[in-house]
Amino acid sequence: MKNVPYRIYLSESETSKQWYNILADMKELPDPYLHPATFKPVEPEVMKQIFCEELCAQEMNTTDRYIDIPQELQEFYKIFRPSPLIRAYNLEKALGTPAKIYYKFEGNNTSGSHKLNSAAAQVYYAKKQGITSLTTETGAGQWGTALAMACSHFGIDLTVYMVKVSYEQKPYRKAVIQTFGAKIIPSPSDTTDVGREILKEHPGTGGSLGCAISEAVETAMKTPNCRYVLGSVLNQVLLHQSVIGLEAKAALEKIDEYPDIIIGCTGGGSNFGGLISPFMMDTLTGRRSGTEFIAVEPASCPTLTRGRYAYDYCDTGHVTPLARMYTLGSDFIPSANHAGGLRYHGMSPVVSKLYHDGYIKAVASEQTKVFEAAVQFAKHETILPAPESAHAVRVAIDKAIECRETGEAKTILFGLSGTGYFDLNAYTSYLDGTMTDYIPTDEDLEKGFASLPKV
Repeated sequence: MKNVPYRIYLSESETSKQWYNILADMKELPDPYLHPATFKPVEPEVMKQIFCEELCAQEMNTTDRYIDIPQELQEFYKIFRPSPLIRAYNLEKALGTPAKIYYKFEGNNTSGSHKLNSAAAQVYYAKKQGITSLTTETGAGQWGTALAMACSHFGIDLTVYMVKVSYEQKPYRKAVIQTFGAKIIPSPSDTTDVGREILKEHPGTGGSLGCAISEAVETAMKTPNCRYVLGSVLNQVLLHQSVIGLEAKAALEKIDEYPDIIIGCTGGGSNFGGLISPFMMDTLTGRRSGTEFIAVEPASCPTLTRGRYAYDYCDTGHVTPLARMYTLGSDFIPSANHAGGLRYHGMSPVVSKLYHDGYIKAVASEQTKVFEAAVQFAKHETILPAPESAHAVRVAIDKAIECRETGEAKTILFGLSGTGYFDLNAYTSYLDGTMTDYIPTDEDLEKGFASLPKV
């Protein structure tokens, strides 16, 4: 067996100075965004009322394979990048598998996740444009924390709408976000028109990412010199997160490895899309074949595995453009489980298109099985995974066991997108046996599908 170190790091000179734009290599592009009032393709000027100008350009860019990372942003990335690629030797031994398991660990910053890769980029472009304040939503809190860090660094005010159930489950996220100078509001709230309407229709609701997006967009539209930024779903976010896959690919090349299986958790698609995109480029361009790409989502919010591929609103309040994606319906409000940032009703148009065209597979996992894998991983690899990341851990373990049964020595790569140190309530629930699984019935899902617009 090759003498591969536990951790494979890239030097500063080996890190990517460009993002990879998967849209440039896709055989068929995702369908265009539609205006929420006219259902016609959204013009760039409309997008610029919500998002920063340069980010709008990146969102619509379907021709440039690589986009330069600005020098000032490269300097900021040096604080926490490159992140390590780690060989899970102890987990392999415990499983008795011939498979080689690698994971790309993105938790080496205060946000504890991959979210800072795009947060820094979006805030940089807002600052460059002269924007003075930003709004956003956050589910489990990683994105809100990352954006608060970036806004503090670049000197921009920030208001974060956090999904209420996560706000209540993770009070210390509030402390971290406030430490970096941002304002945080549990959503749905009485601070916006759409929030009040949601509370009227769903009193006592724990909220959803769709609700929080609606409130953040409304606030941005009503606040002078303010823009909204989003931590997942959009093409621009997958672009920024491509640094994950680019680094993973370069690190594997150093040890002459290429993954047979690539696994990532999926909520809106940013972590998974960023991890797979440079490898997917090889598949799309014919350089490689046979790589298995697996998206893992919570069984309580089964967007890919049980959703519909249709045009839908990206938010509950129907103020954002529509995207054609796999969706459970913008009115779908998932159960108050511990999937955190994976509780979004829709999926990235890019990831949705790749899934629809058969390039990737999807698996839905119950949260008790996810936490079983998280505890097993933590005991052997000493890192406590975020509940979101643990979905990828679950399927990586399952695939490694399959290799044990078949005798195949496959190379498995998965994304460990973040740490679970703010999720101890969830771990306590699992360990004391009070955690339960919730899987929506077909009737539950039909209620969400009924809200799909007639486009």
